[in-house]
Amino acid sequence: MRLRITILYAGLFLMSGIGLLLLTFLLSSGSATSHAPDMDAPGSGLAVAQERIHRLESELAGVHALQSRQLLVGSLIALVVMAAVSVVLGNAVAGRVLRPVRTITAATRRISAENLHERLAVPGPADEVKELADTIDGLLERLEASFAAQRRFVANASHELRTPLTTMRAALDVAMAKPRPAPPQTVALADRLRAELDLVDRLLEGFLVLARAEHGALPDRAVVSLGDLVSGALAAHAAGIAEKNLTVDDDGLRDTPPIQGSPTLLTRMADNLIDNAVVHNQDGGWIRVATRTEDGSARLAVETGGPVLDPRHIARLGEPFRRLTADRTGSQTGSGLGLSIVAAVAAAHGGRLELHARPEGGLRVTVSLPLPAAAPRGAAA
Repeated sequence: MRLRITILYAGLFLMSGIGLLLLTFLLSSGSATSHAPDMDAPGSGLAVAQERIHRLESELAGVHALQSRQLLVGSLIALVVMAAVSVVLGNAVAGRVLRPVRTITAATRRISAENLHERLAVPGPADEVKELADTIDGLLERLEASFAAQRRFVANASHELRTPLTTMRAALDVAMAKPRPAPPQTVALADRLRAELDLVDRLLEGFLVLARAEHGALPDRAVVSLGDLVSGALAAHAAGIAEKNLTVDDDGLRDTPPIQGSPTLLTRMADNLIDNAVVHNQDGGWIRVATRTEDGSARLAVETGGPVLDPRHIARLGEPFRRLTADRTGSQTGSGLGLSIVAAVAAAHGGRLELHARPEGGLRVTVSLPLPAAAPRGAAA
């Protein structure tokens, strides 16, 4: 738009300049030259005077033609110079006119689902730009209300569904605890119902964690060790690691940077990362975990082996209920919320989740979290 406005300004100036130049040239070349009348009077003196008059007229015509050419050349040079000046001034004026639009664009680009509370709040007179900014602010307000209502609905629904699930599990346990032994088919059905109830319970718990992480409220902030969180998650999944005979390489956890955030959410994030690496791994596979500090952030990388994955589909794993391969789709232990919870927790702490398909096969999951601000001197660690 700035280029179009600049071209428009320069084009209008050139058209006006060319018109003015043509008008000046026509006026300068339209002056009439009067000729003295020929007189055939006798006498050599009069003939000499007549010849001198004709000579003066021709000299005056030559001078007039030279002045016209000089005026035309000077006007063309002035037109070229002023055309360049008009382009520069037009670009500056267009930039000043479009400056509020650029400000609105940059502010709108910064706003995402995590900071919908921000507003443009563009000052100035009630013109078209102000009206555009107020319209975007109204849209952001409606989006914030919609996101908040959605998160409240997920949290409330998860809480409300816990009660009937608890009732169903209690009724099932009471029915199976009767003195008379139940038939084998009933026992098998009860075990299957318990497994399904546990799966639904984990799904609801995932909904609650996801809603809390996406809400962005972190009242229980504290400084925790990223390496300790990962070590605790590895210890919690020791049985699954031993069952699949997985090799764990955790030498990269020696130099673990501290991070600041919600210990509950960060613990769940580390647990989901290790759980994803264990559940979606092959028998006899391996897991490599490492932490490092890079560009003012703490980075946790969890790598697993396996078949070569399609990089185009890797990014979808961070979305809720997204699975990649057939073994992920058919998994009975996962709910499809693991990595989406990791992404939400990382975003709530100002970080991000990165997923990369390893060229040799397998997946590399990297979480980047900002390092805590340096504590003032004399403050307790």
